[in-house]
Amino acid sequence: MSDHSGPQVLSPVLLGAGESDWLPVTAGESGAVVFRSGDATQYAKCVSATNAADLKAERDRVAWLNDQGVPGPQVLDWHSGDAGACLVTRAISGIPADQVPAEDLRGAWEPIADAVHRLHEVPVSQCPFRRSLDAMVAVARDVVARDAVNPEFLPVEQQHMPTSELLDRLTRQVPRRREQEVADTVVCHGDLCLPNIILDPQTLDVSGFIDLGRLGLADRYADLALLLVNARETWPDEERGRAADMAFAERYGIALDHDRLRFYLHLDPLTWG
Repeated sequence: MSDHSGPQVLSPVLLGAGESDWLPVTAGESGAVVFRSGDATQYAKCVSATNAADLKAERDRVAWLNDQGVPGPQVLDWHSGDAGACLVTRAISGIPADQVPAEDLRGAWEPIADAVHRLHEVPVSQCPFRRSLDAMVAVARDVVARDAVNPEFLPVEQQHMPTSELLDRLTRQVPRRREQEVADTVVCHGDLCLPNIILDPQTLDVSGFIDLGRLGLADRYADLALLLVNARETWPDEERGRAADMAFAERYGIALDHDRLRFYLHLDPLTWG
């Protein structure tokens, strides 16, 4: 007689998605496990019951953004129960922007700026989701208090500094950053790095944004800081990195505030954990 007393591994089939040819892709943050259907047309994200509320919030964001005309996944199915929750979405055809060479990313740079601008132009009054600066700082306080910051997420020069000191530096700036946020709130992706931007490999247009669990109203620099610094990993040198920043800003239509970029770049790593 076999022993079934051990924990069951999360899967779309276990959680009621029904299809039997799901292939595991990767384990994500917060214990999420991602699967792709055998025909590569669907993705399933599975979490334990503990994290079901967060996945439900992501489902709501995916569905809302789909209604705004911004390219992204489409919710196909949702299952939730005692074992956990499973979100099934339609796959976006294309390749993540971090997987293309620098020449192709440069060719996609203006389409990416246009797509980010379209996202940020969605009327704020229509967005029911928030990711305010105060909420981000509250999360950072919790992560730092639990000593849960991943040092690999920090800028190299900060990786050996006490995270409480890093947070103190940032909180001293909060009143000024809060004023800027009030004057410049947009619908932000919330984790706008290259892996979450899918490109058409033929045209280099943006096929869509993925991983929308942090989407919400925030200072536009919360998005811009992550995108520009993440792209530096693709550009071959600092000179071309700076040139790309300038080209993005010109296409997007903004004069970059480097202090604001630095603030959000340093805050974001403290919010994961």
